[in-house]
Amino acid sequence: MYEPYLTTKYPDRKIAVLSCMDTRMTVLLPAALGLKNGDVKLIKNAGGRVTHPYDSAMFSLLVAVYELGVDTILVIGHDDCGGCGLKGSHMVEQMLAHGITQETLDSIQVEGKTVEEWLTGFGNVEKSVEYTVKTIVEHPLMHRDITVLGFVMDPVTGKLREICAAGKDSEK
Repeated sequence: MYEPYLTTKYPDRKIAVLSCMDTRMTVLLPAALGLKNGDVKLIKNAGGRVTHPYDSAMFSLLVAVYELGVDTILVIGHDDCGGCGLKGSHMVEQMLAHGITQETLDSIQVEGKTVEEWLTGFGNVEKSVEYTVKTIVEHPLMHRDITVLGFVMDPVTGKLREICAAGKDSEK
């Protein structure tokens, strides 16, 4: 029944891709990269970012590298990303409207930030990709033989533009 999709847990291309969860990227991203099932480890979140050195995206990347043989990481943001313009104040208003209390909001600190600050977008997709690449490469648990490449994709055409590269093979 699903035989065309059979593969192992190990990525054939030894690549992990961290990208945005945007619905436009669901089919476009693999198609633009020429990927088939089993080629890469695909990690998706809002903005395609590592927001903290010990967040779930970084955990997934470390697992991909040390447990699954990944030697290259692609960080792929995209133009017209909703994460750029996220307004934490709007999300807080929505939370309050849905019954989350102000007391609860006031009691939560994330990395020294209020909930509103934590939920605010990143403003510039290129800078976000650069920050994420830097965070991955400089992570104290990431070995120095890893290659990390940062791209921004056009969500209409699938065209990629390279933003930055770091690590072992970045000088090629």
